[in-house]
Amino acid sequence: MLLLDTDILIDFQRGFAPAVEWFRSLSDTPSIPGLVAMELIQDARDSREVERSRKLAAPFDVVWPSEADCTLALEVFRTHHLSHNLGLIDSLIGATALGLDATLCTFNDKHYRVIPGLQLSRPYSR
Repeated sequence: MLLLDTDILIDFQRGFAPAVEWFRSLSDTPSIPGLVAMELIQDARDSREVERSRKLAAPFDVVWPSEADCTLALEVFRTHHLSHNLGLIDSLIGATALGLDATLCTFNDKHYRVIPGLQLSRPYSR
């Protein structure tokens, strides 16, 4: 299973050719964490951009962290927030990927590489 981070969706939305080609090459539709869908909305400046974010996320299955994922995210956040500047949302997204045994597609390796056992992928060249 593939989970997409926010940066991957933004590349696709902007029509970045390598991202668009990668999406076209997929045989299965990836999923997105609900927190990623919320991050897309968070950056919206008006209702038109909120709707654009909704349409971008609409084709994907949205997955949410389980209680066990949240417990793991808390531990990882507590351990790595100060030492590696790990963010709250990133710890939850990473824990969600771990809980689903999914590969997280992202270019934000720096934020996620401190999460033990998390599988990361840079799916195309930037």
